[in-house]
Amino acid sequence: MRILGLISGTSHDGIDSAVVEFRRHEAGLEAFVVTHGSTPYTSELRDRLVRALPPRNTTFEEVAQLDTLIGEAFARAAVAAIADAGPVDLIVSHGQTVYHWVEGPRVLGTLQIGQPGWIAEATGTPILSDVRIRDIAAGGQGAPLASTIDELILAGRATGGRPVAALNLGGISNVTVVGADLPRAWDIGPANALIDAVVRERGLHAAGYDESGAIAASGRIDEELLAVLLDEPYYRLPAPKSTGKELFHLDYVHAALGRLGREVDDADLLATLAALTIRTVADALAPLDPAEVFVSGGGVHNRVVTDGIARSLPGARIGRTDELGLGADEKEAVLMALIGWLSWHGVPGTTPSATGASGGRLLGTLTPGAEPLRLPEPCPRPAFLRMAPPQARAREHG
Repeated sequence: MRILGLISGTSHDGIDSAVVEFRRHEAGLEAFVVTHGSTPYTSELRDRLVRALPPRNTTFEEVAQLDTLIGEAFARAAVAAIADAGPVDLIVSHGQTVYHWVEGPRVLGTLQIGQPGWIAEATGTPILSDVRIRDIAAGGQGAPLASTIDELILAGRATGGRPVAALNLGGISNVTVVGADLPRAWDIGPANALIDAVVRERGLHAAGYDESGAIAASGRIDEELLAVLLDEPYYRLPAPKSTGKELFHLDYVHAALGRLGREVDDADLLATLAALTIRTVADALAPLDPAEVFVSGGGVHNRVVTDGIARSLPGARIGRTDELGLGADEKEAVLMALIGWLSWHGVPGTTPSATGASGGRLLGTLTPGAEPLRLPEPCPRPAFLRMAPPQARAREHG
């Protein structure tokens, strides 16, 4: 089965896409990425989206218009991916998260926009969307959904009594830990969210992020500011837990600087925000003593962050998900495709121990394409996922 996964993450900068071919293999799945890409939002659409996000006020009129504009952007990305890879059987659109409603340890709701009807109309393909809310309705966090792919791709790697972990460094850092006990997963805290917000506000780099961590590398950690940032109640909540840019946004940095009572140099501020990510990741993982940590997400390109995490976890081997056949920049779009395969085959897309839900749930809402929906008979949950390495993909499609 060939599935197109589409997602725009907490960086709000564009749409990642991956066309993935899935095949059953023994008790699990084999998959390879046919094509992967990223389509940036126009600067006008991105600026309009950012202006509507918390803590700013917005209107239902603006939400409705953004729902259409983002849906049309996802439709264009889908058409381009299909033109590159050929027809697909299903499209999974995560859409754009604009609010994740969290009160203390509980998640009460979530909202992703980007109307799937525009994608269905443009492609004639059935669409699976709104993939988080069913887990939340069952008492879960609705996040991190990455635990779904992490559990399967790490299956069998935990040996010698030590767990292994998959760490994603997007706007928010999240982790899945697989070992002798049940898989666990949670959002740790900010990864790129605060760094990117400061870079854009202060015009420090045309790309809108600290490329390779170069600016942070030129600064020094402000220990007083770091102590203020670490005094965040979220870090003390038990897992499973989730968070987002509703908490970790530019005004959060301004408030921390206000409590500090003085200004901080640009490079020093980025060095301190990078140290915040390093420290919170280390505090989360060091007590678990993982043997291996596989990193993905845009944060893998920030050498200050990744080198700092490696130094803070000296007992773990730090690698990238590329070693597992899953490109660090592909992971979230491949995750969407995997959720599509699971839901299409009647298989729950979450693990209760990872999200905190009362049980596993089928995820998403289906929008028909040009033809009536015809779903197969449900099948058992796969025991593992094996990704074909890039050379195997090249041989098959060369």
